[in-house]
Amino acid sequence: MVLNILRALFVLLMAAVGWNYINDANSPGGGMTWLLVSVALIIGVSILCLDILAPRKKLAVFSAALFGIVVGLMIAYAFSYVVLLMVDQYYQPSTLEAANPVLNEGFLKKRATLIEFIDMLLGVSTCYLSISFILQTKDDFRFIIPYVEFSKQTKGARPMLLDSSVLIDGRIGEVAGTGIIESQMIVPRFIQAELQRLADSSDKMIRARGRRGLDILTKLQANGKPEVIDYDSSGRDDNKTLDEDQHLLALAKELNGRVLTNDYNLNKLAQLRGVDVINLNELANAMKPEVMPGEKMIVQLLKEGDLAGQGVGYLDDGTMVVVEKGAGFLHQDVEFIVTNTRQTVQGRMIFGRNPSPRSLPDTPPA
Repeated sequence: MVLNILRALFVLLMAAVGWNYINDANSPGGGMTWLLVSVALIIGVSILCLDILAPRKKLAVFSAALFGIVVGLMIAYAFSYVVLLMVDQYYQPSTLEAANPVLNEGFLKKRATLIEFIDMLLGVSTCYLSISFILQTKDDFRFIIPYVEFSKQTKGARPMLLDSSVLIDGRIGEVAGTGIIESQMIVPRFIQAELQRLADSSDKMIRARGRRGLDILTKLQANGKPEVIDYDSSGRDDNKTLDEDQHLLALAKELNGRVLTNDYNLNKLAQLRGVDVINLNELANAMKPEVMPGEKMIVQLLKEGDLAGQGVGYLDDGTMVVVEKGAGFLHQDVEFIVTNTRQTVQGRMIFGRNPSPRSLPDTPPA
């Protein structure tokens, strides 16, 4: 909305420049009243079309070229000397005007007005292009130029780029809701497109996963803390040659960010590429309370294990428990002694022995 208002104001300002020029009694435009307004409008619309239709350029090439209205004015000021030289070179008085002091004075006023007209056009154009460029790439400027901050919220830890798997998982919504994460969360457009493709799938399970990911993303954006950035990287040259995972890692490296994922393969690939990665499953496992050998625990055994006589159950946090000689106590709460623990790719496992039935205390009457 702000960018559209800026574009409309730019066209109006270009028309105002032409109108101000033709209202000047000393203008060299003479009777070409609406011609100059038309020229100014045509130039403005042409620049507007170039800005909208031209493909987005690489930030690394143009990030230092334009920076705000100050840079726009500086560029216009530099071009004013070129305009002065060009007008002096190609807009010369006739022999009669040069010989007559009165006519020569009128010619000088017309030339000064023409120079002012061109300088105003250049000033409005360069300022518009500067502001437009920053509005469309303000997030890139925050990351590429670390000493330039557009808002206080951008200061702090390195940004996190969210993978589709962590959005589908859903736990990131609850973690962010605690306020423990202060880093910006970046959700690239190609990740959003991947979730949309899943949500449009004909397979019921895949469709549910995609919709869950979109719902979690909507929840994160509505929460506002931490800041969630909708990042558009469609103008980069490598978009068509890299898949989503490789594109995400390349973007994380470019923005000096970290990847937040649940994907084990992406985790390993990020380590090979030298990209910092946070695996939400590993974080969840690290938050589980430690148990020591010899400690007594209670669990409900739900099924038999891989080996004969074993019983398998799960704690409230999802930790898998394997109890020797527990097969005879299926669907019962048993007390057992912890023998050891093991960390696996899927999570932590607890092993125990000496199961004994354990009846839970009755619920007191209401």
